[in-house]
Amino acid sequence: MKALRMWTVAAFCCMGTALFGQTPSYSTQAITKDLQFFNDWTASELVKGFKSKHLKQFSSPLMRQLAEQQSKGDYQSQYLLNSYKPIPSDKVLEEKLKLYNGYSRYENMTGVYLEQGENVVLVGDLHGRHISLLIPEWMRQPTPGFEPTQDPQGWGLKKQVIPLHEGVNVIYVEKAGNVYIDYFADDPENAPAITIHFVTGKANGYFDAEHQTNEDWNRLLDNAVSPIMDVKTRYMQLAYPVEYLKKFDYGKGKELAEAYDKIMQQQYTFNGALKYNRVPDKRILARVNYNYFMFRDGDGVAFLGDEGTMKSAVGAEIYTDWGVNHEIGHVMQMSPQLTWGGMTEVSNNLFTMYVTTLAGKPSRLSEAKNYEAAFKSVLDAEEKPFIMCVGDPFQKLVPFWQLYLYAKEKGYADFYADLMEYMRNHPHKGTGNASINNMYEFAKVTCDLLKTDLTDFFEAWGFFVTGTFDIGDYANYRFEITPKMVEETKKYIASKKYPKPEKDVTRLMD
Repeated sequence: MKALRMWTVAAFCCMGTALFGQTPSYSTQAITKDLQFFNDWTASELVKGFKSKHLKQFSSPLMRQLAEQQSKGDYQSQYLLNSYKPIPSDKVLEEKLKLYNGYSRYENMTGVYLEQGENVVLVGDLHGRHISLLIPEWMRQPTPGFEPTQDPQGWGLKKQVIPLHEGVNVIYVEKAGNVYIDYFADDPENAPAITIHFVTGKANGYFDAEHQTNEDWNRLLDNAVSPIMDVKTRYMQLAYPVEYLKKFDYGKGKELAEAYDKIMQQQYTFNGALKYNRVPDKRILARVNYNYFMFRDGDGVAFLGDEGTMKSAVGAEIYTDWGVNHEIGHVMQMSPQLTWGGMTEVSNNLFTMYVTTLAGKPSRLSEAKNYEAAFKSVLDAEEKPFIMCVGDPFQKLVPFWQLYLYAKEKGYADFYADLMEYMRNHPHKGTGNASINNMYEFAKVTCDLLKTDLTDFFEAWGFFVTGTFDIGDYANYRFEITPKMVEETKKYIASKKYPKPEKDVTRLMD
């Protein structure tokens, strides 16, 4: 107990952490004193030789209750007492995929629900690491008096962040919710596990689809104390209302997870992450929101908490749902190398087209006659527009998808996988107004990978139109396309002496 006695002095100096001026109902000093009856800082078990008579010596009613339950052997510690390994930081994500956000910041699930008010959290040795609790407002409603889409608080996920220190943490929870550990590391393979005990927590649980059954799933939903259930799949983290999970997925938790993983497996195939062993040990977050139909932001992808949208997000047709694939595609699109100004709603739909057509769904470009519209507005236009000035993102998508169709006809289905691997291994050609240089790099690399001179293709689709163009695409861009830029690109392609395509690629359709 020597180490414990040395620690208690430090614990006293930290009394009242995160109380926000509240009058404490839990005494840090009393709890610290009672730790003498347990074998470590997290009160994971009673000391050897503990007797029921020792219960009279406790200073804290909370710790006395914990000790009594442990002595009787009926303390249900699952979820409430666990050790947590770190999640790889976004540095790992950048190194592997050149992607920067949209992966979960809440991946270290606890399965614990904390009520509003004062709570007690015991923390073991931090080994010099810094960790916090995250309590997101999954169910946050729009600000009263405003249209949901005009919410002055925005659409994003709000959260309470509570730093933790070793030993006794008496914290104040502003809004009840599921709890997550903010513990990320650049060296996850070497970083230590940290033990945390939520003494006042409630077990909500979470569904680990790789290790649990549909019977476990039903039990979790039936006994949930939170309105949100967390789901961990191989590639995804889901945070959806228990209400809709019961309605659309009761008895089908494994199938729900498998559908999302199938999307991710196909998207990782399309971008080459599987081929080149670049799948990060991180998960993309899909969650509910109450402001907008569906969107992607820095926290992941979000779907509106109404029955129609939830049916898309957790219903039987998830794998082939355009919207779900589209939003996940936003996380997966490389920027700026394949998402220069004007491409935000285009390069993500390369992923969407790949997954949905592979699943046997009709091509959206064919079904909605986007090919014909694009031919008319660009290929057959009296005055050819610059491709990034084409207003309809589906029409703009056509030439980029045609390149995939052409490559596939040539037996080269890995075209985009290899293209994105090339981009991961080479620096981008500019951001902001200079991001358009990535388009000309795209043209060069495409010709190199296909061993084909596609100058006529890019000319026909308006890639080589010169001038100054203002592009609105979530941000505003001004592109100055000079004859020198175009000629340099054409000269590079010509120098390779590749053959011209054996057919008119500009007229290819699904």
